[in-house]
Parts: sequence; C-alpha cells; structure tokens
Amino acid sequence: MVKSKTKIEKQTKRKSNSGLVETIISAKKCRAWFRVAEILSGPKKNRVEMNLGNINTKTNQDETVLITGKVLSQGEITKKIKVVALSFSEKAKEKLLKSGCEISSIIEEIKKNPEAKGVKTLNK
Repeated sequence: MVKSKTKIEKQTKRKSNSGLVETIISAKKCRAWFRVAEILSGPKKNRVEMNLGNINTKTNQDETVLITGKVLSQGEITKKIKVVALSFSEKAKEKLLKSGCEISSIIEEIKKNPEAKGVKTLNK
C-alpha cells in the first residue's frame, strides 16, 4: 500500500527520535527515496535488521546497499561494498570498516545521492 505524504507526516509526529524524524522528512522530499520514508514512518516492526553474513550473501562487489533498519554484527563481510542504514551496531561498524567497506546513514546518502542511483534495497 502506498502512503500519502499527509499520512507519513501524521505518523512522523508520533516519533520521538529526532534523527529518525529528520531522515523521514528528507526521504519524503525525494521521489526516489519515498518508499524509505513510508517504511521508516510506520511501525518499528517494518524496519529490517540484518546481520553482516546475510548482507554478504545478498550483495556483489562494489554495490551500494540500503538497510531500512539496523545492521548487526553476526557473520563476516568479504566484499567491499557501501552499506547505507538507519543505524549500525558498534561491532558491525568495526567489522565493516576493517574489511574496507564504506558506511553511511540514510540521511547522508539522500543528500549525496537524491536520485538513489545504484542503491539496492535489501529486505529479509
């Protein structure tokens, strides 16, 4: 189901995390990132938490992948990729940086890449 901008705005008002609210507002303004705004404005259960091992099996070298939730540290990463996510566990950050991957928050990526070119969204 596609949400309207008004519905997203109403749901955003219920959020208490200012970083999350800022991310939703930025995503809502860019057509390519609108689906991300829909997911983030909804219930927390709709956000994806993904382990590094799962990310590693679902990606190819030099891809940019989007996780609409948190990246967790279980597993290993063997490819150099760019991971864009709402948040990262500390261990996941360490492992990603150690393996030469790039990490970025969703809001940073929206500012750098408003058309979402080359961004692959990973779901469970």
